[in-house]
Amino acid sequence: MAATADLIIERRQMRRRLALWRILAIVAVVGAIVVGIASIRGTSSSGPTSSDNIARIKIDGIISSDFDRDEELAKIAEDKAVKALIVRINSPGGTIAGSEALYEGLRAVGEKKPVVAVMVEAAASGGYITALAADHIVALGNTLTGSIGVVAEAPNIARLLEENGVDVFKVKSTPLKAEPGFLTEPAEGAVAAQQILIDDTFGWFRGLVAERRGLGEPALAEVADGRAFTGRMALELGLIDALGDEETAKAWLAAEHEIPADTKVVDRDWRKPDPSLLLRLIEGSAIELGLYAPDWRDVAPRLGPGPKLYAIMY
Repeated sequence: MAATADLIIERRQMRRRLALWRILAIVAVVGAIVVGIASIRGTSSSGPTSSDNIARIKIDGIISSDFDRDEELAKIAEDKAVKALIVRINSPGGTIAGSEALYEGLRAVGEKKPVVAVMVEAAASGGYITALAADHIVALGNTLTGSIGVVAEAPNIARLLEENGVDVFKVKSTPLKAEPGFLTEPAEGAVAAQQILIDDTFGWFRGLVAERRGLGEPALAEVADGRAFTGRMALELGLIDALGDEETAKAWLAAEHEIPADTKVVDRDWRKPDPSLLLRLIEGSAIELGLYAPDWRDVAPRLGPGPKLYAIMY
């Protein structure tokens, strides 16, 4: 029996030692990945660069408010070594306020140095607002762009709850507070009130297109009906300036602003590595090897709040 107990203890100790080495290996791999990403991205955004260059930022995915992004744009605007900014866009849109903040940040750069937008797969709705901040817009022939409009969406499961015998108790100060909700049918006037918000934002978006692209009626009405366009169509409609890629953008900077085409392009990335990723990897390994069991009272808060509903521009 004593020998068996010793064997069990020895095996447990071995498992713990293996777990420790596994965790250290994960730390090393994640560290190497972080260092590799940093080296690929080139110059960091921690401060001004020392030699003349063209800064490049990449706007990927859904656009939302981002303090670090806006701060980086402010640094680019003040960096005397940066002679121009290329904005590489691959986005279907985003939140209204987030798109506006990005536009304003890019225009602040544009007040001090030329800004060129280069569209990739998509630069639609909020992505097109981003492009509007540029002095020159370049797109591929098959880039999807336009989609000038605003939409607010929220699920409504009121009928599903009713069919399953679930009643929702709601007390509020006024009929239109927190309307429309997704647990009850919209109160009278809720949809109309929401439409007023959409119309106001659409008016701002439409005005931005008219101002930045120099479009009047009926050309503005033709492009601002919510449709998306290919790059070729957008060029014909006056929504972009040229078909091409980043080399096309650099050629324009050389021709219009005397910035040599061979000027170094430096990525300016405001996104920081997420330390919680490493913690999750370590925690997952420790749980798997039986080092400890998590207390869900501690884990639950990390899952964050429930789903949020945003007005999204597609």
